[in-house]
Amino acid sequence: MRFMIMGLGNEATEAGVLPSDELIEAMGAYNASMVEAGVLRTAEALHPMSRGARISYRKGKAVVIDGPFTETKEVIAGFWIIEVESKEEAVAWALKMPYVQDGEEGVEIREVFEVPELDERIAEERARGER
Repeated sequence: MRFMIMGLGNEATEAGVLPSDELIEAMGAYNASMVEAGVLRTAEALHPMSRGARISYRKGKAVVIDGPFTETKEVIAGFWIIEVESKEEAVAWALKMPYVQDGEEGVEIREVFEVPELDERIAEERARGER
């Protein structure tokens, strides 16, 4: 099973403030431990949303909105894709993440749909007449 662990940002990450040297070192060690355990597939930091864009659709037409996005309450500052046996194992890895500012940041963990699983679910819905 693959899971995405999303590190949530804050005002500092959105202002482009880099983490402290200590946190960068701790995150490097964290990532290295996942590589050593064979669970890390990729890990990336994201630029602030001011450098991004969002595409929404209104009446079938695409509308491109440049960041920052004022209506966004939570922002993703980075992510890891890991491959583990269960959600509990993904949570265990996420709990090892070296965040240092209480209440400022957190993580969200989401299971990744595998293509065969998605194909199977679509087929089941079609068989039930739901598609």
